[in-house]
Amino acid sequence: MFKQSDFFILLAVAISFAVSAFLWFTGQQEEGLFTALWVPSILCFGIYFKLMALMGGKQ
Repeated sequence: MFKQSDFFILLAVAISFAVSAFLWFTGQQEEGLFTALWVPSILCFGIYFKLMALMGGKQ
């Protein structure tokens, strides 16, 4: 069900979220918000590549 690439995507999301929370709670709100924007971007790239892999297998 899950491939190794899926775990790397989720790991990147978790690291980005943790860094964002750390920055936010240490008083660096702007840097925390900037890093928080990475989370949906990484997820979108992961979904895109997963869909391309699935569609490539059907053709």
